[in-house]
Amino acid sequence: MLNRSFTWSLTGLGLATLPLYARYLCKLVVQYSCASPEDGIGAGRVVKTGSRLASKMWLVGVVGGLVGLTMSACGLGTGPPAPGGKVEVVAAENFWGSIATQVGGERAHVTSVIANPDTDPHDYEPTPADARLIAGARYVIVNGAGYDSWAPKLLGANPVSGRVVLTIGEFIGKKEGDNPHMWYSPTYIERVVDKIASDLAAIDSGNASYFEQQKTAYKTSGLKGYHDTINAIKTKYKGAPVGATESIFSYMAADTGLNLITPNDYLKAISEGTDPSPSDKATVLQQITGKKIKVFVFNTQNSTPDVKSVVDKAKAQGIPVARVTETLSPANVTFQDWQTNQLKELLAALGG
Repeated sequence: MLNRSFTWSLTGLGLATLPLYARYLCKLVVQYSCASPEDGIGAGRVVKTGSRLASKMWLVGVVGGLVGLTMSACGLGTGPPAPGGKVEVVAAENFWGSIATQVGGERAHVTSVIANPDTDPHDYEPTPADARLIAGARYVIVNGAGYDSWAPKLLGANPVSGRVVLTIGEFIGKKEGDNPHMWYSPTYIERVVDKIASDLAAIDSGNASYFEQQKTAYKTSGLKGYHDTINAIKTKYKGAPVGATESIFSYMAADTGLNLITPNDYLKAISEGTDPSPSDKATVLQQITGKKIKVFVFNTQNSTPDVKSVVDKAKAQGIPVARVTETLSPANVTFQDWQTNQLKELLAALGG
């Protein structure tokens, strides 16, 4: 991992003085880029509560560019083959990685960059080990829509011939500024499963039928409990008014038929780490104090003091709070088990 004092000293330099330190920076980047795997994949800064906008620093771009210039010297232009001739897959986040693992089966080796439940993907600062990992991948899956802006920088820093990149946002038709939490949409999940299977079949055409079988099994069996729980909520509670701390729940609310009445601008502001308008704050408080919502959905991975205050007010009014997270929690659970467990908690909060 990059030395913390080095990181902070770079932040203080400013872009105007960068040329004076170019040789020194290159030397350091070569040193760290070619370091041992002790650097750790996914070992970038852990964020639990801070502002998301404040941490989108120019450092990632600077280091990313320098890593691109030096990685070829470390022999990273083309990564080592995956074990047993499998397709080497890297997912920026473990929710996509879990799906790719199950679709790829025995013919894919999948690694997720962000797998720590305490890490905020919005603000993640990648390590040189992450850059090496992506440089060696045959297939890379990133969320896109501004959610993991660090990932395109790493990809651009070290272009590899023949590498296939799936940017979910582009595939779905979402751009930066849209709701990036596409893995909370059952409709989008079905499309992404099909796309991953198709991409793997194109990369490893000799095993195309295998990937098709894996896809079919995953959609009919693997995701069955997930869809059954969604349908149970929709059947019993369609139209029920609910609130949420941020936009992560918006897609799922639509698919379950729940009526998410929290102002959309409030949801977006909290998700992006900005301050909601006074009128939107007042509306949310009125919905809580007036008990106009049946359940309040809380993203525990974005628990700022302001968010926690609103959650505490909901609890004080006797409004059940259903918890969700941005990434797999615990980290070793499958996508469908993680989502199904959360949906079952939501169903129980609604009344069972």
